[in-house]
Amino acid sequence: MEILLLYFLLINILVFIFAGYDKSQARKNKRRIPENTLFFMELIGGTPGLLTAMLIFRHKTSKTSFIVKFTVIFLIQAVLVYLKLTDKI
Repeated sequence: MEILLLYFLLINILVFIFAGYDKSQARKNKRRIPENTLFFMELIGGTPGLLTAMLIFRHKTSKTSFIVKFTVIFLIQAVLVYLKLTDKI
């Protein structure tokens, strides 16, 4: 259980840093982190970190397609957690 918590802590810190770096690069009109990278990191457990970065850095909050994809991944994760907690999977 400790390893799982450490994993979630690390992935959330990483996705937060990546999103902050991406925002910094966007302001400078330089090479950016692909959205698919951010979505993959969210998918493997980085949802809280990405959401926090989006709110703090105001990153990708006005891009509807990003918000929709973020929400879909979040909802899938929520359903999976619910199913696991109710012993249906």
